[in-house]
Amino acid sequence: MYHLLYPLRTYLVVSGNEEERNVMTADWISPVSYKPFILCISISPKRYTHKLIKKYEEFVVSIPTMEIINDVWVAGTKSGPEKLNKMRVNFVPSKKVKTMSIKEAIANIECRVIDEKNYGDHTLFVGEVLNYSYNKDAFKNSTPNIDFKFIAHVHTSEFVTFDRDSIVNI
Repeated sequence: MYHLLYPLRTYLVVSGNEEERNVMTADWISPVSYKPFILCISISPKRYTHKLIKKYEEFVVSIPTMEIINDVWVAGTKSGPEKLNKMRVNFVPSKKVKTMSIKEAIANIECRVIDEKNYGDHTLFVGEVLNYSYNKDAFKNSTPNIDFKFIAHVHTSEFVTFDRDSIVNI
């Protein structure tokens, strides 16, 4: 029944450090608090990303666009660190965590794990945002610029983006 919540925004979660790293596609990410800025991600213990977040207690949420949809697909359908060889993204140092950020992402949100709890078949990791970086053209006046084609996951291999014709002002 969880598909009743879709479409959901799609993100890339980077975990680990420079020597041991992984990227996975994730839809189950949500803000928890504005001040301080806290967000949560839900990840199955079966995932390599889960292991790395538990080990290093940090992660980066990268916001992709349709320009790197093939990398989003690889990160979501392949398992383990060897998938990084199939991806074209470049990693850059983050400012406040040892986990790398993704250069091609229009934003990177650096988080330190402050809490975790198991719920059913997933672990909810709660992360305090220590730093963020973003493309200023993609977020003018704190408003997302949909010309950058943010990604929403519809189902399995189906993704959509937003366009100016879909904006409704009320």
